[in-house]
Amino acid sequence: MHLDELDSFVHVARLGSFSAAAEQLHISQPAMSKRIQSLETRLGVTLFDRLGKRVGLTPAGELLLGKATAMLDLSKDMERDIGNLAQSVSGSLSMATSHHIGLHRLAPVLKAFTNAYPDVELNIQFEDSEVAHNMVRSGDIELAVVTLNPAGESEQPDLATQAVWHDPLCFVNAKPLPEAKTLDHLASLPCILPGPNTFTGRIVTQRFALEGLALKPALSTNYLETISMLVSVGVGWSVLPRTMAAELHQLSPDCAPITRTLGWVTHTKRTLSSSANAFLQVLAKYQSA
Repeated sequence: MHLDELDSFVHVARLGSFSAAAEQLHISQPAMSKRIQSLETRLGVTLFDRLGKRVGLTPAGELLLGKATAMLDLSKDMERDIGNLAQSVSGSLSMATSHHIGLHRLAPVLKAFTNAYPDVELNIQFEDSEVAHNMVRSGDIELAVVTLNPAGESEQPDLATQAVWHDPLCFVNAKPLPEAKTLDHLASLPCILPGPNTFTGRIVTQRFALEGLALKPALSTNYLETISMLVSVGVGWSVLPRTMAAELHQLSPDCAPITRTLGWVTHTKRTLSSSANAFLQVLAKYQSA
């Protein structure tokens, strides 16, 4: 049953005229007659008695009038409620972020968002970036703010990403290594790196692979804070974000800089909630900060 047919029926019933109803709905009288005929055919009843120029409701028409009016009112209420939902920012927002971004990047973003939208209930999970990508892919969360896949869309056509921060990486050690002038020399020394299946670990190992060098880490962990501690006690050198390198000695091998990209991830086929869209708008204000 089409709403435009019910709307036409109600207008004819209230105005007592096909032509007056057609004029009010801005359609032709033949179009109005066709709508009513279609509705009568669908229901298998006659809705109007047509006595000359006079139009009156049949018993079936009188029964339908109340129900049709209620259905049209419900439709309007539904449109209004959906419209209000699109304009309001409330409900819950499920998202994931990495421990490093949560500690070093996200605090001012979350503060600004919660101040602007106090009615949103945040559900934040701390995960490795690779795990967070898969959670977005499976629909377990709406969005993630993590290290982006260096392979880009070639490995993840179902995910949409947007860079927010470019995160320079530094070679670090517990003490100066003046002899460490090349990647070749660094590759011969003990190192501590994120796991080879992590995006950051892949970025570093691929940089050495370009020089034909293979790294053999003494230890491997996905937590950058743990790597920083292990470097500080002399277990080996590593590559860490510049934001974490202040307490360590930065090494300067003769090579192009290494960087990773931090940003947000969403699913290409998922319609984001108003709270998710609002969060991304707040996050955009901190881009490249």
